[in-house]
Amino acid sequence: MLATLREAQRSLSIVEIAERLRLHPNTVRFHLDALLRTGQARRAADSTEGPGRPAQMFEAHPGMDPAAPRNYLLLADILAGELADTDDPTDRATRAGFSFGEHVTAASSQPSTERYAVDQLVHLLDEMGFAPRSSTETSTPRVELHQCPFLDLAHSHAEVVCSIHLGLMRGALRTLDAPVTVERLEPFAEPDVCIAHLTRTD
Repeated sequence: MLATLREAQRSLSIVEIAERLRLHPNTVRFHLDALLRTGQARRAADSTEGPGRPAQMFEAHPGMDPAAPRNYLLLADILAGELADTDDPTDRATRAGFSFGEHVTAASSQPSTERYAVDQLVHLLDEMGFAPRSSTETSTPRVELHQCPFLDLAHSHAEVVCSIHLGLMRGALRTLDAPVTVERLEPFAEPDVCIAHLTRTD
């Protein structure tokens, strides 16, 4: 249906689309609604003059398809590879992650306790897909990351990806004015978990 709209040299009515595709108009309406929701098609002004209710007209959205497949993994791979070729990829990636962590974290309006800061960090990491869990079973607090949203790149560019994660957590805790920070990140401490070891800053 989208191809039919693109090939047409003008806007088409539901009846015209149905005739071209040999479909029932109700079927056309159903699929048109889906194309309108994704921004691939749009309603067009009807230029028909005369009595009677004008037919609704439709056309393909001009320009590139807003619902076409995206390949952000390829973009991330390109950027991670470029960063890995710098003089100090670990430091640069950590600083990049730190800046992003500061940017996406809301500052606390009151002095931050360790528990509050760790809870906020866990919440942020959960939203990003890390499946985090804080642990208080050890002498120093830690956060366990049970998923990596960049797992493919973590294997091919570990020094970049893991450093970004480390910096992100440090930046978030800095914005929260937390009494703790991430001392080190232990990637794949176990097959299904990375461990962020926290240390008290006071």
